[in-house]
Amino acid sequence: MAAYSRSPLLLLLSSVCLCGFGSVFGLKAASGPAEPPNPPVLRAADPPARDAPAAAAGASQPRRASGWKLSEEEACREDLTRLCPKHTWTNNLAVLECLQDRREEGEIAPDCNHLLWNYKLNLTTDPKFESVATEVCKSTIAEIKECNEEERGRGYLVSCLVDHRGNISEYQCNQYITKMTSIIFSDYRLICGFMDKCKEDINSLHCGSINVGHKDVHSQGEVISCLEKALVREAEQQDRVHPIKEECQRAILRVAELSSDDFHLDRHLYFSCRDDRERFCQNTQAGEGKVYKCLFNHKFEEAMSEKCRDALTTRQKLISQDYRVSYSLAKACKVDLRKQRCSLDTNLPRAREARLSYLLLCLEAAVHRGRPVSGECQGEMLDYRRMLMEDFSLSPEIVLHCRTEIEAHCSGLHRKGRTLHCLMRIGRGDRSATVDSVCQSALQTLIQSADPGADYRIDRALNEACESVIQTACKHIRNGDPMILSCLMEHLYTEKMVEDCEHRLLELQYFISRDWKLDPVLYKKCQGDAARLCHTHGWNDTSELMPPGAIFSCLYRHAYRTEEQGRRVNPDEGLSRDCKVEVQRILHQRALDVKLDPELQKRCMTDLGKWCSEKTDAGQELECLQDHLEDLVSTCRDVVGNLTELESEDIQIDALLIRACEPIIQAHCHDFADNQIDTGDLMECLVQNKHQKEMNDKCSVGVTHFQLVQMKDFRFSYKFKMACKEDVLRLCPNIKKKVDVVICLSTTVRNDTLQEAKEQRVSLKCRKQLRVEELEMSEDIRLEPELYDPCKSDISRLCPNVAFGNAQMIECLKEQKKQLSQRCHQRIFRLQEVEMTDPELDYQMMRVCKQMIKRFCTEADARNVLQCLKQNKNSELMDPKCKQMITKRQITQNTDYRLNPVLRKACRADIPKFCQPILNKASEDSELEGQVIACLKLKYADQRLSPDCEDQIRVILQESALDYRLDPQLQMHCSDEISRLCAEEAAAQEQTGQVEECLKVNLLKIKQETCKKEVLNMLKESKADIFVDPVLHTACALDLKHHCAAITPGRGRQMSCLMEALQDKRVRLQPECKKRLQDRIDMWSYAAKVAPAEGFSDLAVQVMTSPSKNYILLMIALSVCILFLVGLLCGRITKRVTRELKDR
Repeated sequence: MAAYSRSPLLLLLSSVCLCGFGSVFGLKAASGPAEPPNPPVLRAADPPARDAPAAAAGASQPRRASGWKLSEEEACREDLTRLCPKHTWTNNLAVLECLQDRREEGEIAPDCNHLLWNYKLNLTTDPKFESVATEVCKSTIAEIKECNEEERGRGYLVSCLVDHRGNISEYQCNQYITKMTSIIFSDYRLICGFMDKCKEDINSLHCGSINVGHKDVHSQGEVISCLEKALVREAEQQDRVHPIKEECQRAILRVAELSSDDFHLDRHLYFSCRDDRERFCQNTQAGEGKVYKCLFNHKFEEAMSEKCRDALTTRQKLISQDYRVSYSLAKACKVDLRKQRCSLDTNLPRAREARLSYLLLCLEAAVHRGRPVSGECQGEMLDYRRMLMEDFSLSPEIVLHCRTEIEAHCSGLHRKGRTLHCLMRIGRGDRSATVDSVCQSALQTLIQSADPGADYRIDRALNEACESVIQTACKHIRNGDPMILSCLMEHLYTEKMVEDCEHRLLELQYFISRDWKLDPVLYKKCQGDAARLCHTHGWNDTSELMPPGAIFSCLYRHAYRTEEQGRRVNPDEGLSRDCKVEVQRILHQRALDVKLDPELQKRCMTDLGKWCSEKTDAGQELECLQDHLEDLVSTCRDVVGNLTELESEDIQIDALLIRACEPIIQAHCHDFADNQIDTGDLMECLVQNKHQKEMNDKCSVGVTHFQLVQMKDFRFSYKFKMACKEDVLRLCPNIKKKVDVVICLSTTVRNDTLQEAKEQRVSLKCRKQLRVEELEMSEDIRLEPELYDPCKSDISRLCPNVAFGNAQMIECLKEQKKQLSQRCHQRIFRLQEVEMTDPELDYQMMRVCKQMIKRFCTEADARNVLQCLKQNKNSELMDPKCKQMITKRQITQNTDYRLNPVLRKACRADIPKFCQPILNKASEDSELEGQVIACLKLKYADQRLSPDCEDQIRVILQESALDYRLDPQLQMHCSDEISRLCAEEAAAQEQTGQVEECLKVNLLKIKQETCKKEVLNMLKESKADIFVDPVLHTACALDLKHHCAAITPGRGRQMSCLMEALQDKRVRLQPECKKRLQDRIDMWSYAAKVAPAEGFSDLAVQVMTSPSKNYILLMIALSVCILFLVGLLCGRITKRVTRELKDR
């Protein structure tokens, strides 16, 4: 107040006031204090008692007794003494300011209130007061055309200057008008033209009376407040019961604009927030809208009074309708608005261009395009964007279109942006309720206006929820950087993420993902590409042909387009490197939640509800859709198929899988992970290392799931698709499923190989990738539907607790082969036939024997790996687990000659020659239980096989002699006898022929004829080759070396050598050898008695394999000679008799 009294201009103004009112109240001043209840009616036309010079003279003597003073009036004396400092009493304006800023509730007497109003009314309409304005603001009036044309003497000139006070540059004029502003804005009736324009609306809306004296000075601020609230309410309601006239609407917003720099001028807000101003903004200077901004920032503090909060909200709503109601925003962005051509029609305050949302969108578009916008303006924009996100009620479209959703689900959550996030959560579909499309559109528009993607701090709910995550996971990123949101998305569903932050983040990202422009980094890097390839327009312009949601789809199609996918790509049609990186980033983030992919959610809404309603965990919905790919409606199937095809090219899009597989990637696949687009290499690496120690359950499940999805369409295997696309079109047209394509191509390759075709029909690059696919499929039975589907019931019945991976399930079915259903048994047999032909496809064996293959079989052909391992089976360096696996495969091979490709080839002529009856009885897809091999063994003993076949049978005999399990006929017929007679030998960990020896020793104790026959066959076979009898061979090893070294093995030659040595008394055999040989002779003798020769050929074999072969052959030869001589003699006699008879 002291400052005002020191100002010469204000002294002059005070003098004018005193002089003017001295003339008006001259009579009453002379006779004593005016009567407060009946004050004189003041008129603007009342003549003054002094002229202007006298008024000027009075300015130098403000304390003269002849001047009228408010302090001397009886009506206000008590209030003045109580409320105003004494040094202000001599200055009427200082007294006026002191008293009019007091509360209504009983602080100032009604009589004093009325006296103050009359004083102000006469003050603003006094021509002398207007003449001072003319003198002080002479040059300003000349500059402002509207004020220069105002009619003088009606008080309009001062009001006009108040309207244009922002354009006043003269210091004294500015000071004068500033003081008048505080007087005029204390009562709406003092504002020039306001009462005329809004008279009808005030009455129709019941906002108060316009009659002088009916309302005191303080209640008049409520009238403007009532009109403001009605204006705000009108924008939030569809049915406008009492629409406010257009000219009154402009007047209301104009008043709000004029009161924007000093909160004292908004009387309702001033009185509502005076205590809150002292509490929160005590050190904030009035002017330039600073107090407003300070109070806005504390609007949701617990200590803020509800009355003040409501008043602030009303003012914010007015700002949202007309940005010029905010002094700081209008001032800071005035130049930028003109530069960016955002203010197209300044004559229409409520036009579209005046809306806060339009201003924000226009200036945000400029910022995103890289155009210069001042830092001060950007700072103001940030404040008001945050304001829109904090309080949904500031957006009339939200209040109007989302009222039902708010009342039903989000009531009582309006503070700090919680209602908005509640609506976003419903819009996202996280609750059973749904959001109306108009409300959804309003939410999208609000998010675009606020643009929280550019600075996460705009979203207060998100900021508070994610503060701890940002401090730990994203502390390396500058505060407010757009990449903070991207960083939060990268840590979604990780240990660092907190639940509340997760929800707020997904709610916001749901709407950001529906408009590519709302990700500022993506927009910055890709706006050129989008304009060139997708025909986009400006940042805040939309196109029906290319809506915002479709632009990102356009970008990622260009990002992953390759030459093989269609025509050759022109470099101008591809994305720039920076844009491609950003497209990948967005795809990685969208893969975290199916709702972040607008196209997917739109087209698959029905299928998600039908198939995946219970799949609520991270990433499960997309996996569910992929699992039910065949069941989806065509539009959804296409979208899911395209996304899956995209993932096959760049599996890093599946961020959850990559995150789960981080340890295995770092250990084994980091080279592929560093590639911008891995073209399927990373997934292939993960599959190959699926069973490394670094592999965890989550990663293994994820990789297996993707493999299973790939089986549905060969396009889902990127490398396979690119390598074999032409071959598939040529050789396997109209086949879609990957497993069918693999079978088709594999069959073609196999046929070409068997037929020794000059040129393979399948290209080399396809054959290489085909091999990779076949190896991957062999790891899990589920990857081979033709095998898995017939065996599902057997799996649940026989292998319920066995894991699918690592070919464990397939191995379990092989071990339970005899108990399998017929269809499953047939499929397993076919699988084993393929694996024996191509051991690389035997996943379990290749895994268990991996190191042994490297040790023993590095130079062996891939198809001869099993043969190589069998040859090195008994090496001391052989791993026990691998040895056990080799034995399993040998057992399998011996069940059917078709499972032994080497034997099958070697004996292809012998089998139909000797074993045709067995083949006639056999079915195509079931084992012969070793019958053909048993048949060939007998022929081996008879020495009737071809050399190649004999060599293979000898190997089988040698192997089965050491391990009875390799002889399926023996195991089948003698299992009970083995359990009864040779249990201890059978239980031995290492089989060295002890079970066979036990059966031979206990031959007389064997009760089952079929078993006895098998043992006799063993004895018969052992006569043909000593190697077939491992016990005898071990016992006689030294003797063989000393006495039979020159004898070629095979055909019983070494056995005959030992028998002759046994009979030769000059030769001394080892005691053990001698004993074993004698036992064998006894056994053979018993065998000859029990099983005599069944025919001449059998007899001949027995003779040839007998130890007394030479003696027997000598006797036979002697007998033949005797018979020959007898024949000759008999023939001579017969001939002579015949001649004698002729002679007669």
